[in-house]
Amino acid sequence: MIATSDFKKGTKILFRDEPYSVIDYQHVKPGKGGAFLRTKMKNLITGLIREETFRSGEKFPAPDLAYKKMQYLYEDDGIYHFMDQESFEQESLNRNALEDVMNFLQEQEIYTILYFKEKPIAVNAPMFMNLKVMDTPPGVKGDTAQGAGSKPATMDTGLVLQVPLFVQEGDVLKVDTRESLYIERVNK
Repeated sequence: MIATSDFKKGTKILFRDEPYSVIDYQHVKPGKGGAFLRTKMKNLITGLIREETFRSGEKFPAPDLAYKKMQYLYEDDGIYHFMDQESFEQESLNRNALEDVMNFLQEQEIYTILYFKEKPIAVNAPMFMNLKVMDTPPGVKGDTAQGAGSKPATMDTGLVLQVPLFVQEGDVLKVDTRESLYIERVNK
């Protein structure tokens, strides 16, 4: 059981028979009455965000979640195929389960798939990925005079992000997948 006093960002609870992840919370101690907790939670199945208020000390069961490392194989008519790295069984997912990682989907890459009651509900990309620059305008010396020290670049997965002026087409970049941020150029 998970008590409201144990809530942190990312804590997962079972609320109304569905798994939720705590996005934000705030302890409130009014001058009159008992303390309570205001929370903002994300439904891990639907992705919807809801705000709830709980009494202090209220308890919730932990959801039956499992994580599996799976390799992305290929896409066929909107169905994405993954292979379990331990049992070599294949799992097929539709585009809805992959919304958060569509810009980071690369064949042969290992992803973490979240299961609830033995059904896949979400796919998480690795924290950092190496992506190839497919298209970017040339960086012109003097562009930084106006304060524009970056330019847009389209990666091989379709992701568009801001990169420094020295980045060129064909470069391989290390990208933070949590916030779609350029980290560094990789020498390959």
